[in-house]
Amino acid sequence: MRREVVAAAVVTAATIALTVVIFLRQRQQRNERCWKRSQAILRRLTRECALPVARLNHIADDMVHMMQSSSDLKEDKGKLDMFVSYTGLLPNGDEDGLYYGMNLRGEDFVMSCVRLGGKDQPILDLHREEVSFPSEMVRGTTTTSREVFDFVAAEVARFVMENPENKIIEQENFKRLGFTVSYEPYAVSSKGTAIRWKNFSMDHPNCQELTAQINSALEKYGVKMSVLALVPNEVGILAGGRYYHRDCIASVTLGSGTDAAYLESNETEQETKVISTNWGSFRSSHLPMTDYDKELDFEDPDSKVFEKLVAGTYLGEVVRRVLLKMAREAALFGDYVPLELKTPYILRSYDVADMHQDATEDREVVGEKLSNIFKVKETTPMVREIVAEVCDVVSERGARLAAAGIVAILKKLGRTERSKSVITIEGGLYEHYRVFRNYLHSCIWEMLGNDLSDNVVVEHSHGGPGFGAIFLAAAQAKGQWKN
Repeated sequence: MRREVVAAAVVTAATIALTVVIFLRQRQQRNERCWKRSQAILRRLTRECALPVARLNHIADDMVHMMQSSSDLKEDKGKLDMFVSYTGLLPNGDEDGLYYGMNLRGEDFVMSCVRLGGKDQPILDLHREEVSFPSEMVRGTTTTSREVFDFVAAEVARFVMENPENKIIEQENFKRLGFTVSYEPYAVSSKGTAIRWKNFSMDHPNCQELTAQINSALEKYGVKMSVLALVPNEVGILAGGRYYHRDCIASVTLGSGTDAAYLESNETEQETKVISTNWGSFRSSHLPMTDYDKELDFEDPDSKVFEKLVAGTYLGEVVRRVLLKMAREAALFGDYVPLELKTPYILRSYDVADMHQDATEDREVVGEKLSNIFKVKETTPMVREIVAEVCDVVSERGARLAAAGIVAILKKLGRTERSKSVITIEGGLYEHYRVFRNYLHSCIWEMLGNDLSDNVVVEHSHGGPGFGAIFLAAAQAKGQWKN
């Protein structure tokens, strides 16, 4: 009897051991299949996002063609809807004195005050303050532009009074408030946002009406300054570039959104025009559109295809969609798909930058981001590595496309074989995302070659976000703006 019990126990133990072995083997095989599926998704993403120089040149040439067809600024503006955003003087570096600037954005605005000292001491003092609009004003559907500008003017009046140098303005030219507007993607597309800035030229009646409204509000609150016109932020960035470099011929924003502007000189008319390209709406059959991009464009069909491939607002969203596909089809994060991973726009560009630039041995920063954002508490180093690779593929594509856009502007202006050309760039994507910035620089070098790329200088704008309005005010103080 005892032998039978022992035998039964042995058989049972063997059966359990065999079951465990089979289970572990099946689990291993399942994990291998899932890992292979994740790798297959990554390989396809890499292949579809690839941008060799030949393809980049096609994209740049397509953009040049659209710029040329749009540059006459007639009824048929092509697909870029370019427009003259400024006509008049730009700084040359000799400007000195006290200047105020305002950068109006989607849900907030930045006020700046600077004393310029000319070529020897460009910036002597700097005061800056960021103010958010009240939530009821931003989200309200009945808020008028007059109410918005009344709020802005009241804050400007307070800012001027709190500035220790405000008494100086009593003795100086009053017309020294530069006013720029940034087109934030969320502000443009949100139907519930009262502040919906679209492209406008300095000659547009709506722009002139808004300028009159802000000046009326400034007068109402006793601010002894006036605004000559509201212009896109790219104009201010370009003005800042010209203050430091007479060879600065274009400006680019690379932040939550993206756009570019360039100088078009007309020596016979002795004036300088700034052309806003609106390159976010650029389309080309050569653009590397993946299924994730097509789905995103279908869900938000605002024609901003190029912007969705480049701008920070969408980099994180594309990465999230790739990870979601891996989670569903390859169980990248386990048997359950985290609810947070299904939330659109939860992953921001700075999160992508942090994960991409994680230099720790086991990608610890990636693990922290996955835990904090998607509530994925446990991940292996291999999983964290594949997440970092997804960030790399999506971000490199965006940087190389931005580089192609810059080369397109150089080609449009015929500057690829001429002397020094400076491009000034503003935006957190360029300023804080080191790998993105390096990809952009190296791509310009690849496209132009070693000899021609030596003539091109790409640098970050001076002073920080919204600071270009200061340089615009300095330029406007020289003489009357031509309308």
